[in-house]
Amino acid sequence: MDIPKILKKVINKNRTPRLILMILGTFLLGLNYNLFLKPNELIVGGTSSLAIIFNDLFGWNDQIFIYVTAIILIGISFIFLGKDKTLKSIFGSILYPVMITLTAPLGQMLAPKFAFEDIITTVAFTSILYGIAYGIVYKMEYTTGGSDIIMQIVCKYMHMPEGQASVLSNIFIILFGGIVFGIPKVVYGIIILYVSSIIVDKIVIGISESKMFIINSSRLDEIEQVIIHDLKIGVTRIKAEGGYSNKKQDMLLCIVSNRDYTMFKEIILELDKNAFLIINDCYDIEGGTTKKMGLDNLY
Repeated sequence: MDIPKILKKVINKNRTPRLILMILGTFLLGLNYNLFLKPNELIVGGTSSLAIIFNDLFGWNDQIFIYVTAIILIGISFIFLGKDKTLKSIFGSILYPVMITLTAPLGQMLAPKFAFEDIITTVAFTSILYGIAYGIVYKMEYTTGGSDIIMQIVCKYMHMPEGQASVLSNIFIILFGGIVFGIPKVVYGIIILYVSSIIVDKIVIGISESKMFIINSSRLDEIEQVIIHDLKIGVTRIKAEGGYSNKKQDMLLCIVSNRDYTMFKEIILELDKNAFLIINDCYDIEGGTTKKMGLDNLY
């Protein structure tokens, strides 16, 4: 099997729509910076937050700082991460500072309309826009460079998971911002990071519309018949073997909509109160069909 050929095909698939959405994502990031982050001195990590901090400390031009650090980090990436990984970061590393420059006039124009007296409202808007923007960027398999490059270097040489490296670098910058702007800004930054990360996950992974049930029971045949004939739901038998007993047994796997989750669970437990259930969120289903439970005929 020609894996490199398949990988190239996947990468090139829908390249133009992905590129357009990447541009939209970085546009929203630039707008968020000029509309919320910079005017309110909100620190959320990354080179843009460092630009806000050093602008306050030394009066350095924040946009020039972001451009310079982007170029420096690209050079560092070539040295420590190699050509292939760096090429993937160059586009986002340049596009993000450009979008900050392009959205600056728009941010200034809209700023009076989004100048809330309640800082919590500002933090909420910032979190939502920040999460949506980064969600789009990551969904399209791009990055904005900057602190992402530092994160990859830390992962490579310190053998640290990406999530942990990202959190540590962002928390360090947020704490640095807290020294400059005060402890409340630390709290706001952590809130923005937390809420936006949830939004990013929902955009990248999707919103769970179904639940996946794995059922183990001594009354498996009866449960299977009820699921198929009465509830009108497809079901798959899985061959399993007990890790301790080495006993071979079957388990049932089926997908149920969130709306039917509670009712389905209660029906299974009514059939066998000792049934062993594993229930997970199901984010995506390819092929087959997912139906609403056919309970209408039961009433």
